[in-house]
Amino acid sequence: MALTDFNLNEGRYMGLMEKLIGETEFLQDNPPKFVPQEDRAIKHLMDLLTPHTIENGGPLKVDHVTFVEGRGNLLLEYDSEGAEGTVAFVGSHLDVVPANPETWERNPFKLTVEGDKMYGRGTTDCLGHVALITDIFLQLAEKKPKLKFKVVSVFIASEESTAIPGVGVDKLLETGRLDHIKNGPIFWVDSADSQPCMGTASCCMWTLRATGRLFHSGLPHKGINSVEFGMDAIKYIQDKFYKEFPPHSEEERYKFATPSTLKPTQVACSEGSINQIPPWAEIKGDIRLTPFYDINVCIEKMKGYIKEINDDPTILEGRGPCSKYVISIPEGDFRGKLELSIEGDPFKGIAVNLDSPAFAHLHTSTAEVLGESKPYSITGSLPLVGDLQEAGYDVQICGYGHSSVYHGDNEYCSLSVMKDAFKILCGLLSKYNK
Repeated sequence: MALTDFNLNEGRYMGLMEKLIGETEFLQDNPPKFVPQEDRAIKHLMDLLTPHTIENGGPLKVDHVTFVEGRGNLLLEYDSEGAEGTVAFVGSHLDVVPANPETWERNPFKLTVEGDKMYGRGTTDCLGHVALITDIFLQLAEKKPKLKFKVVSVFIASEESTAIPGVGVDKLLETGRLDHIKNGPIFWVDSADSQPCMGTASCCMWTLRATGRLFHSGLPHKGINSVEFGMDAIKYIQDKFYKEFPPHSEEERYKFATPSTLKPTQVACSEGSINQIPPWAEIKGDIRLTPFYDINVCIEKMKGYIKEINDDPTILEGRGPCSKYVISIPEGDFRGKLELSIEGDPFKGIAVNLDSPAFAHLHTSTAEVLGESKPYSITGSLPLVGDLQEAGYDVQICGYGHSSVYHGDNEYCSLSVMKDAFKILCGLLSKYNK
């Protein structure tokens, strides 16, 4: 039976989805409040896969790899005799972002089916993909097509948070557990909207703490307003950033919707009376850097901008005659101070190899099933894809949920979309078999 004749087993898919979404209360990932137990999802996968394992006379190699108790990764492999090289589906993950039942119209931790839509946390991101790929392997095991390559999948733990390192694909890569898939392309199945994704952005989250001097707001010349200081510092930093990291010529080719950005997203300051000048303020934000620039170089540049201000705060314009960040008064000499902290390790962006046969096959298979293929790029970020590319892997990106509900309330995926996704991925495998 040809791979292009395979179709999603709807009943089995829906049954597995019901079990996986039923575990999502325990798969929420936002430490320390929520630490997922990915093995709860793996149990349901193993119930379906175990009858088809090599140990039970089947063709599937199934490897449950755990670095932290209860937080496993699952590696699958379908091998035909004489197969050379691999085609790998990686990135579909077993953890989910938290959901607040009070803001949902449905129970986020139970699969709710309404027509074509399947509601529940993780349906789009990313348990719908896990169930999809699981059904591909079950059908490979049942129909045993002769392939020229090994089909591999890696379901990963700890994708939604990097707060606890050494759990998921980062540790798999470090320990050599992914070395065997270097002999072929990797399709990272964790984007959305059914079209090939050509690029993502590097990303780092930062906090800028501005320290001023507390004083009565009726005597502003004796205080240093940390809120104004922080706001003016951000303006200075942004002006520098956009000169050094302007829109890149490759962004048009890759169809990025926006260029690189550095922006504040949250502001907080010391508690006190409204008639007090606040002594400190914190501004949080992110850098989204298209993959044609180096995120580590950008971070060092940002540190340099802040050093320029700390060396001479008077380079900032201030906000009127009494808004100064260096003051000399009878009580002493005072100056504002900035401190930068980077939250965790930055994500590295990726520009996929558009000349790779892997991209060509994904592009063509998508068009054959959907009638058109419209590759895109986005300044959203995916963990580890950049690291895999740097390590020499041919990484391509696809996904079949709905970006409009990623991490949102009332998340859902569509059965019709997943049926098409099944045909796209099987068509992709078929092209490699020719």
